[in-house]
Amino acid sequence: MINKLVEKIKKTHAPIVVGLDPMLNYIPEHIQKKAFEEYGETLEGAAEAIWQFNKGIVDHVCDLIPAVKPQIAMYEQFGIPGLQAFQKTVDYCHEKDLVVIGDVKRGDIGSTSAAYAAGHIGTVKVGSKCYHPFGEDFVTVNPYLGSDGVKPFIDVCREEKKGLFILVKTSNPSSGEFQDKLIDGVPLYELVGEKVAQWGNDCMGESYSYIGAVVGATYPEMGKKLRSIMPKSFILVPGYGAQGGKGADLVHFFNKDGLGAIVNSSRGIIAAYKQEEYAKFGSQNYAEASRAAVTAMAKDIEEALQGAK
Repeated sequence: MINKLVEKIKKTHAPIVVGLDPMLNYIPEHIQKKAFEEYGETLEGAAEAIWQFNKGIVDHVCDLIPAVKPQIAMYEQFGIPGLQAFQKTVDYCHEKDLVVIGDVKRGDIGSTSAAYAAGHIGTVKVGSKCYHPFGEDFVTVNPYLGSDGVKPFIDVCREEKKGLFILVKTSNPSSGEFQDKLIDGVPLYELVGEKVAQWGNDCMGESYSYIGAVVGATYPEMGKKLRSIMPKSFILVPGYGAQGGKGADLVHFFNKDGLGAIVNSSRGIIAAYKQEEYAKFGSQNYAEASRAAVTAMAKDIEEALQGAK
């Protein structure tokens, strides 16, 4: 799957992943109203509003981007109906030939980790039949439990040709409470990066590994160091836009070939119509605002990369 991601980035010239992380207050009133008229102010109504909101955005940006990243918590909060909306979103994005990164941040040990891996990027056997339950192409993984928690995911990656993005240095302000702690003079996030590179060497695609890393855009200097530690690992970069990251902050996350990173923006794109810059579109044309935001983001990144050459 890493090979497909690379090819789609080359084709679109946009190393962008749209975070499909819908909150109800992002969803225009006309969409909510229609969903509630059909299902009532229920979990099912909320899930329907989310699904229709997502579909509108995907329809308007799928030709511009290589990938999407639905954050499962935004769906889980609405229970089983929310998870059904998550599944419909994953399936629809695949119909549009988008790579789907399931932002699930799972991490456990033994059979529990294996079950998470099977459910999201692998297969489960039911009698004589096999199923791909959620069917994402990549998932995010928390490595805090060590190799025991990551190996079951790696095993599934090999079997299914899927991928991982392992949390290395996250974009949130308090990430340094643990991730920046020095161990024998070396920050913990660097040690995790070294481990990701080691795991990745055993799971290579054509030019990049199936095993990637999550490194926040809000820490560009750390990104530069981690890029050198993990030359064959794709880096998923959250924190662009709403969290303060800009194109100029991103150049160190890429390799000299212009590849090696994919940048996430969530509410900066899906709720673009709420921003002053895109307010002219209005809530009825929220998806057109999202398309304009993707176009602006692609231009910002491209200009930053060109300027760095």
